[in-house]
Amino acid sequence: MTAGERIEAATDRLSELIVSQPKTVIVVFLLLTVVFAGGMTAVTTESDPEEGFTTDLPEQEAFDTINEEFEDPFAADEESTQLVHTGPDVLTRGELLSVLRTIEEIDDRPELRKESANGPATIVAQTIDPEAQTPAEQRRAVEGATNSEVRQAVQTAADDPRFDALVGNDFNRNEASAGASITIVTHEVPPEFGSDDLADLQTTIVTIANGESGDLQAFGGGVLTDEFENIIGDSLAIVMPIVVFLLLAFLIAAYRDPIDLALGLFALVMTLIWTFGFLGFSGLPFDQNQISVPVLLLAVGVDFGIHIINRYREETVQGFDPIEAMRTASGQLMIAFIIVTVTTVFGFGANVISDLEPIRNLGIVSAVGIVFTFLIFGLFLPAAKIEVDRLRDRYGVPEFNSTPIASEESSLGRMLSFSAVVSQRAPAVFVIVLLIVGGGMGAYGAGVDTSFDEEDFLPPEEEAWYVQYIPEPFAPGEYTVTETINTLEDRFDQDQDGEIIIFVEGPFEEDHALEALESPNSDPTSSLAVGPGGEAETESILTVIDSYAEEDPEFAELVERNDRSGNGVPDRNLDLIYDELFASPASSQAEQYLTDDRRGTQVVYSIEADASQEDAAADGAEFAEEFRYTATATGGLVIFDVISQLIFSSAIQGLALALALTGVFLVISYGILEGKPLLGVVNVFPILVAVACLIGTMRYLGMPLNALTATILSISIGIGIAYSVHITARFVDEFDEETDVLTALTTTLSGTGGALAGSMLTTSLGTGALAFAITPVLGDFGLLMALSVLYSFVASIVALPPALFLWDRLRESGGLYERLTTVTGRSSQPKR
Repeated sequence: MTAGERIEAATDRLSELIVSQPKTVIVVFLLLTVVFAGGMTAVTTESDPEEGFTTDLPEQEAFDTINEEFEDPFAADEESTQLVHTGPDVLTRGELLSVLRTIEEIDDRPELRKESANGPATIVAQTIDPEAQTPAEQRRAVEGATNSEVRQAVQTAADDPRFDALVGNDFNRNEASAGASITIVTHEVPPEFGSDDLADLQTTIVTIANGESGDLQAFGGGVLTDEFENIIGDSLAIVMPIVVFLLLAFLIAAYRDPIDLALGLFALVMTLIWTFGFLGFSGLPFDQNQISVPVLLLAVGVDFGIHIINRYREETVQGFDPIEAMRTASGQLMIAFIIVTVTTVFGFGANVISDLEPIRNLGIVSAVGIVFTFLIFGLFLPAAKIEVDRLRDRYGVPEFNSTPIASEESSLGRMLSFSAVVSQRAPAVFVIVLLIVGGGMGAYGAGVDTSFDEEDFLPPEEEAWYVQYIPEPFAPGEYTVTETINTLEDRFDQDQDGEIIIFVEGPFEEDHALEALESPNSDPTSSLAVGPGGEAETESILTVIDSYAEEDPEFAELVERNDRSGNGVPDRNLDLIYDELFASPASSQAEQYLTDDRRGTQVVYSIEADASQEDAAADGAEFAEEFRYTATATGGLVIFDVISQLIFSSAIQGLALALALTGVFLVISYGILEGKPLLGVVNVFPILVAVACLIGTMRYLGMPLNALTATILSISIGIGIAYSVHITARFVDEFDEETDVLTALTTTLSGTGGALAGSMLTTSLGTGALAFAITPVLGDFGLLMALSVLYSFVASIVALPPALFLWDRLRESGGLYERLTTVTGRSSQPKR
């Protein structure tokens, strides 16, 4: 017995198990469902969508070190809340009182753990009354002052370095006005205080701030965590009802029988329970990327369900009894289901090679979910259908509509088989045209952008038009983070897109240390050459030394005495210079650039305004290599660029792996099972055209490869290959010595093509529902997934027939084809 015969015998035994012991199959699956339901209680969510993307990145580790080592006295820390105040003028008496009343209410509530508050309002209040220490005293100080006195106090307060850091960049000292300000409220929290506790604390402050008359927004890590967690729930609440409604509508149209519909829906619910149970047992967190998983699994499950029920009905309408009909349907579809499952697992699972944890987890969960889908729809659903039909016969329950979706005589069947009729006349021409179209779209799509942005995971500042029409309880909550982040970037000097940080590891008490920091700056890479003479513009421990030397003649003399080269950079007794600097009024600035152990420093570089993120990050990495000490380019711009590059490489590697595994598997499968290995190549042809068109469409629509759409290429292989596999599997069953290619294709496309058309509609519209998610990353993925399914279906209907005609001509010509099939040990002739 050959390998192919052994595989066919095994699948026949599996099909026989289904029809001979359906009750046993049903009980086993129901027990497993109970087990997996227990795992659902252990599912955790990942509230920070960036967390997994930055894990183990050297650039992120350097940035974390900078944040830990260098203290900005005016920056908010993790246990603080920022009150972001905007308006025409936030420094008027009334607006300052609005902030002070908010601080006072926070102070009056012990559970909010207020330790201190610093902002323009508190500074102005203490300028008016230096004795005003408590929030209530500060409020009374401003209430007791006239508008003129407040304006004068603002002008005086501007001398305080804290004040300048906490007002917007439109601050006008002469007018004593500004359009934005930040007040930092710090909290005294115990060591066990977690992110959920901070979220509860800060959401309470959000409520207090919203109760004030001014435009005041509370912002911080807790608010961000809370909104990210709500995004997952709100997105599911919007998307899943749409998906369920669309799937239900198409299942009604496809099944046209309420009992079959209930069976299909129950199988879909089982699939979700098993998948989420696996999530709980495995410990993998559920994040924003994985919102797409239940949608994809529902779509694939509908595909499997329609095929098994439709094929079963094709047999019953010919007069076969239910057992024999299911034996035939299951026997014919089992191999196809296994091939589809394996190739889909290859497509989804190819993402496990990604260096990015969220993409890797998405690959694992979706691949396991596809296996569950096959087991439930390939084994449980046929067994349940047999038992239900037995009960129907026993109790006389009528069947409402048991005809297949399409037949050769139907309009849909004739339309689907039209491509076979047309392409038989010149299949080579059709294939060449499709290769040219696919190659052109692929070449155009090669220029698609890659991006990674925090705002991809957040709702847009202006909510979509349809959100206001979503009824409760599905309506999303209010999101303020995007607006606040945009305010901070637009109105304060907090946007890191215009700078690169280089973290340098010393020691920096060696005589040549500061020279080693300064020497590369005279000849920087192009993006960093922003000075009038092409030199770099920097902020570092050297700029602090120079600045303080201009203020203190005694310190300036110390620096000059220890500058042997006369270039303004001290090159001996650096420990003495540091001691003097850290004991001076400039110590707070020095602490921002040199670590306490004097073994690490950060140098901040300005970059060209028109430099792209890619060019600036590449120049920063190249420039870091010029330092004598170990140096790492970092900062938000660099980190996001590194992630963007990893996203692109993940997309290409995943696509290549999915294609390679799928192609090899199909060639081996058809070689072993049918003695027709080149059918595997024929199967891959339509999906290559579909993926090429998809990547071209992405570029045309301006949709980049991002944290989620990077997976679309390999997932398209997994989802799309099912269409050509089902058509080919049915074609092989119909093609024999008495049936020519055209007849076999006509029967295949009018029968299986009808099921595929229904599957395409449910899958594309179901996954397309993700476009209504409240975050851009999910919306883009949903639209692209819908296009991918549509392209795959059309390519299978249009591209597969001419490819099969060419395959038949090659088979009849012998030569290379015969040598290939001889290797498999199976006959390449049509079945008798």
